[in-house]
Amino acid sequence: MLLHIKNPNKPDVFQLTTNRVTIVRTFIFWALALVITLAAAVYQRTTGPTYPARGQVTIGGVAYDYELIRSQDGNTGAPITIAIADPEVEGVLVYKRYNVNEDWTEVPLQRSGDDLSGLLPHQPPAGKLEYYLRLYKGDQLVTVPRDRVLVIRFKGNVPAWALIPHIFLMFAAMLISTRAGLEALLRDGRPRNYALWATALLILGGMVMGPIVQKYAFGSFWTGVPFGWDLTDNKTLIALIGWIIAVITGMKGRSARAYVVGAAILLLLIFSIPHSIMGSELDYETGKVGTSGMGE
Repeated sequence: MLLHIKNPNKPDVFQLTTNRVTIVRTFIFWALALVITLAAAVYQRTTGPTYPARGQVTIGGVAYDYELIRSQDGNTGAPITIAIADPEVEGVLVYKRYNVNEDWTEVPLQRSGDDLSGLLPHQPPAGKLEYYLRLYKGDQLVTVPRDRVLVIRFKGNVPAWALIPHIFLMFAAMLISTRAGLEALLRDGRPRNYALWATALLILGGMVMGPIVQKYAFGSFWTGVPFGWDLTDNKTLIALIGWIIAVITGMKGRSARAYVVGAAILLLLIFSIPHSIMGSELDYETGKVGTSGMGE
């Protein structure tokens, strides 16, 4: 009978193969988590009601692309500019306070080179104006946008020391949350540490830095439940509750891992909701900051 004696200096082929598979799987999961998180973040940021309105207007037989802002930071008015190279084209900026029964104000656009510009007056934090442009060339009149008015929201300056950590922590929470969900899909997955990190980052980014950013921008630390219906605050709260439930289950066993997958999907879904929908809005009559409607 021959005995097989393992050579301690010879590598274990099975172990090496297993390690390689683990490394490749880890790389794929991190790459997939990053792609999913970036896609959700880009979609959220580019579809909200404060994202610039883009389109095309034709006047004098020439088509011009435009980009008009719908958010303004700081203590200054909001400059509205449209590039129209034809020097014969003139225009006015038409605006009024949002949800206020008042007459529209018209301000002539000033030309500087190829640009026509006007200035919307500064508003208090969370104050909004609705506006549009009228362009003229001879007896031709067009409005920009053609079939609606735009709403621009004003907010206070948020210092970099508050805004940058908030953005970084929220992105990291989404990334680790997605990674935890992918890990929990595996029968031998170990999502516990990822889940703990996702929860901790969500607390720091959404419940600590988030209210600080909100205070600087709109004058209130928290406008979600039970004080209001601000969707940004409320969706952060819902995501955190989902992850707390997942952590409490202990993340052991198939049914418990399902909570981790559910929490990861929940966070991705609610943070894919366009940014600033049902956000803070100043009530000009009461002077208080409330919550806007779904469209603005």
